[in-house]
Amino acid sequence: MKKILIVNGPNLNLLGRREPEVYGPDTMDDILVGVRDRFADVAEIEYFQSNHEGALIDRLHEAAYGSCPVDGVVLNAGGYTHTSVALADAVAAIAPLPVVEVHLSNVHARESFRRQSYLGPVCAGTITGLGAKVYSLAVEALL
Repeated sequence: MKKILIVNGPNLNLLGRREPEVYGPDTMDDILVGVRDRFADVAEIEYFQSNHEGALIDRLHEAAYGSCPVDGVVLNAGGYTHTSVALADAVAAIAPLPVVEVHLSNVHARESFRRQSYLGPVCAGTITGLGAKVYSLAVEALL
């Protein structure tokens, strides 16, 4: 059975309450139940969220080089997607561990600064704009 880690960045702990017209009505707990149910026979789904850049970087390093490595990472870095060279460097540093970048909203249809991703060039792929489905689609891609 494969082990997949979902990592969420800043403000994603507020899913379901924060701008539901943009990010949808589902909480992350709701999303995780659906993902875990869908892949119960083939993958163990771990989850980590932090509003702190360094904690995200530490968790990515642990995912690749720690005592319990994973087979792939689904990464929703939130606003750090557009600002964090350090997070992009962390993703590059854990290669060849595959990382799929996800965004609930269509970042290309929003403010211009959201169209720049420092993560895209170092990730295996990007899934954006399909709401909560992005997490399941990314897990599927990693299997």
